[in-house]
Amino acid sequence: MSHQSYEDQKKLVFYGLKLLGIITVVEVVFALFAKGHIIPSVTFGKDGGFGQAVYMLAMIGASLYKAYFIIFFFMHMAHEVRGLVLSVLLPTTLLIWAIIAFFQEGGQWGAAREQIKQKNEEVVQPAPTGKPTGYLLPGTMKG
Repeated sequence: MSHQSYEDQKKLVFYGLKLLGIITVVEVVFALFAKGHIIPSVTFGKDGGFGQAVYMLAMIGASLYKAYFIIFFFMHMAHEVRGLVLSVLLPTTLLIWAIIAFFQEGGQWGAAREQIKQKNEEVVQPAPTGKPTGYLLPGTMKG
């Protein structure tokens, strides 16, 4: 593990704050532009397709880079031994898996809720009055 001087650490912190701030501002402007808040006639983050895929990949990429920078430089993982780094990063993949699983589960709950809502709005026709339908036991029907 290499030690840095106070001045080197201070430079790294201010560099990191500037870098993370710039990336965050770019993300926010990109999101506002993609959703049509800056130029209302231009939307590529809402309607699906290639534009939304580019939007989502750009946002995921920027977020992953910010996470990498924070973990490796602010949390000093860049200066640790490989075993410690892997013992922290490998369990993170379980967190990523959990997020994907929760989104999948939430989608299933949403679909089931829509199905229930449709069934609740369905109008049921009353059974016709008069002669009963179906199988009747012999001798039970009079008339």
